[in-house]
Amino acid sequence: MIPRYLVDFDLGQLPHIHTDVIVIGAGIAGLFTAIKAAEEGRVLMITKKSLLDSNTRYSQGGIAAVISRDDSPAYHRQDTLIAGAGLCSSDAVDVLVHEGPAGVLDLIRMGTKFDEENGELALTKEGAHSQRRILHAHGDATGFEIVRALSENATAHPNIEVWGDHYVIDLITEDGECYGVLVQKPDGHRVFVTGKATILCSGGAGQLYRYTTNPEIATGDGIALAYRAGADVRDLEFVQFHPTALCYPGAPRFLISEAVRGEGAVLRNINGERFMEKYHPMLELAPRDIVARAIVSEMENTKSTFVYIDITHESEAMVKHRFPTIYETCLTYGLDLSTDWIPVAPAAHYMMGGVRTDLYGETSVKRLFACGEVSSTGVHGANRLASNSLSEAIVFGRRIVERIKSLRAPQAVPHVRSEGTVRTEPPMQPVVEKRLKLQKIMLRYAGVNNRSAQGLQKGHDELRRQLPVFQTALTKREEFEFANLLVCALLSTQAALLREESRGGHYREDFPERDDLLWKKHTVFNREKDVWEEGIVDA
Repeated sequence: MIPRYLVDFDLGQLPHIHTDVIVIGAGIAGLFTAIKAAEEGRVLMITKKSLLDSNTRYSQGGIAAVISRDDSPAYHRQDTLIAGAGLCSSDAVDVLVHEGPAGVLDLIRMGTKFDEENGELALTKEGAHSQRRILHAHGDATGFEIVRALSENATAHPNIEVWGDHYVIDLITEDGECYGVLVQKPDGHRVFVTGKATILCSGGAGQLYRYTTNPEIATGDGIALAYRAGADVRDLEFVQFHPTALCYPGAPRFLISEAVRGEGAVLRNINGERFMEKYHPMLELAPRDIVARAIVSEMENTKSTFVYIDITHESEAMVKHRFPTIYETCLTYGLDLSTDWIPVAPAAHYMMGGVRTDLYGETSVKRLFACGEVSSTGVHGANRLASNSLSEAIVFGRRIVERIKSLRAPQAVPHVRSEGTVRTEPPMQPVVEKRLKLQKIMLRYAGVNNRSAQGLQKGHDELRRQLPVFQTALTKREEFEFANLLVCALLSTQAALLREESRGGHYREDFPERDDLLWKKHTVFNREKDVWEEGIVDA
């Protein structure tokens, strides 16, 4: 049983701090939403590392928005719905495609310098997009440029206070309403922070897998926090594996952006054969789930641990100009993007599911909001369209701020104590071992194309053996992170076990076909109400 709270506490015995809005996380969702919310009141940003540590920082390809005169919201909508494989909310997609351009203008006003060509914003094309609509910065360092601009804004803003190296252990709720958060400071002391609104912007859960493009901090904290607090979480079986992460001895799983294929790169197996024509008419620009599974199939057929991505037909000058970060990183490991085929393999990249929200980012718990990868707005469906994630964060960040303008501070603060057995014993096994074991279980039983009833049940049972960790006295950040990963892993494997079909980022060996008759619906988990299926009414 997953407990309501991770630690024992009595709010009456803790220091109490009040602010207007609490923002948890420091990627594009957290920074943008905090800056917008600070126009109306005081904002406290809480991040477990620094403002420059987030998934956004590693985003290369760019941000999707309808800018070109040749493009339209209708085209962007269609591309998003096709990629989402029947599980998108058409209302949420409409919001994204119509409000995305205004969000991009906000980013520019906040100091983001997107690349230009001939005095106009430069646009490129990525997989599954029908038009050139991807804005980028410094070639392939879009995320870093956005974080740079927004973090400078946030640190200079008089209404924003930033707590770095602080960890949110749990959300404090009473009668279905969120009052604030329990925070652990760098020195180990804890404090209770209240606000009229709490916004989860804590990113995804790439660390569920041993091989991921995500940084070490992507441990599913927000999803686990919300689940324990009684919020609905949805569609956790849908995990996007980026098809092309660098796969080379001694190198991290560095992202080789979708944009490289968008600019004409081709995929080859270890025999040098181009293979995507066997799998999809869009070849290398097919949706990510199809490309990732095709690569795994080729790896299995050729008994290899990688395939190659080849852009050697382009000039060295073009490659250096368009992909300077990727070029320099590959060069560090003796690989020249302009002359060498680069070894790549799929790696966990993005969680399509998350904390279920409405069109204004509000969860099923009052005063609790979610924005960015941690959320499930309905935009991404079963498979996120490339570069829609940054757009989603700014569009729904703006909407959340509009919604919280009408909120008043709660009249009374609850006096909550955690209930249950007092935890006194520290975890027995080192948490680094537990985390690696969890990642291996997920890779073995819930990976790109190896899911089956037998395997998923075995994996879920093995994960359940880790449940006693919740009865121990957790005190360190890495222990809290493991507990949150375990919550996400249990829910993800259970959701994958329930969905007896293949769709988007979820592929079952024993149910290889998509089944719209029985499975055009969401899987929703709630700690107090268990699990249910939610039909698609507007897609």
